[in-house]
Parts: sequence; structure tokens; C-alpha cells
Amino acid sequence: MAPTPEARGPWGTCRFCGVAVPSGAERCVECGADHPLSEAEIRAAPKRLRWRVRFTGALRTIIVVGVVGGLAYATLAAVLQGPPVLTGDPLTTAAGYRVGPGNFTEVSGEITGGDYVVGNYSSFDPVGTDIVFDVYNSSEWVSFAAGGSPNPVYSASPAYSGRIVYSAPVTDNYYFVFANPYPVTSHLTIGIYVATEYESNVGDDGLA
Repeated sequence: MAPTPEARGPWGTCRFCGVAVPSGAERCVECGADHPLSEAEIRAAPKRLRWRVRFTGALRTIIVVGVVGGLAYATLAAVLQGPPVLTGDPLTTAAGYRVGPGNFTEVSGEITGGDYVVGNYSSFDPVGTDIVFDVYNSSEWVSFAAGGSPNPVYSASPAYSGRIVYSAPVTDNYYFVFANPYPVTSHLTIGIYVATEYESNVGDDGLA
């Protein structure tokens, strides 16, 4: 039967990082520093080395306790709050995207006929780089996603920035597509910022 840690002798302490080192080890298992110190060697060591070893060990303990406490708090908070509640409309959003050459990103959602979406978009990396902006309804989106030749319900000329004002003629899912028009060989990834807001065409009195 293998001897217990107590039978092998007391553990040492790394002179560099302060971690506990198994008895008989010639190097620290964490940082690789040689000649771990025994408790007797720590007591007999110069004051500066003794202080550093004690301080490093205490610091490691504080970090571990802090991490454990933070994880416990996060877990408890998640349990008390319950599952996240999604609010708002998917077409009310603001975010930055990185789009590779020849690729696109999209913001989509249902728009009730007569309602509209407003907002803006711009390239921020590299600044001033052109973006292609198109809007597709659900049927044309299927063709677009399949690599066909769709007809967008709205299209803007390539530009580094632009406003979004789109009123849906009928209720449908609409896809606001922001594309990087440069070829794959350009290796040009564009940072694009998009902000959209869904606006209802129904007045405060409940009448259109």
C-alpha cells in the first residue's frame, strides 16, 4: 500500500510562487522553481524571502476564496432571478458586427403591415468602407439564403453609412441584410454598427 502524505514527510513551499509542494519534490509543480523550502528553512530564511513566501501564499488563498465566493454569488443570483425574460422586439436593437469579405449579417423579425423600422448603419473598421444594405421579405429571403437571385423589397446604393426607414406593405418576416461587397481575395473584414427601432403605426388612441 502506498504511504500516506504524512508518512512521506511534511510538504514544502515554493520559494517563488508560494504554492505547497509535495514532500521530496525537487521542483515546484506549478512554476518549476527548484529547491522548495521546508517550514524550518522558511523560519531560518532571510526576512525578505520569508516575507515574500508568506505574502504569496496568503495572496493565493485570498484569490481562491474570492473566485469561489464570486461563483457562489453568481449561481445564487441566477437561481433567485429565474430564467431571463426577453423583452422588446427583435427589430429594435443596436450592435456591432464583424463581417468577412463576401459575407453578410442580418437583423430580422416580423413587421405588421403599415408599421415600420427606422435606424442607421455605418462602417467603423475600416472607417469609410462601403456596405451593401438590402431588405428581403420571407419569400425572397429563401432565395437569398439559397444563393439564388432574389429581388429585395428595398435596396440602397453601397455606402459607408446610411439611414434606415422601411415601412412594411404587408405583415411578414423581413430581413435587413448588411453585406461586405468585397471579394474573398481582398481579406477585408468590415466592422459594421447597426441600430434599428420598430415603430408602430398605431397612435396612442389605438387607431391607425
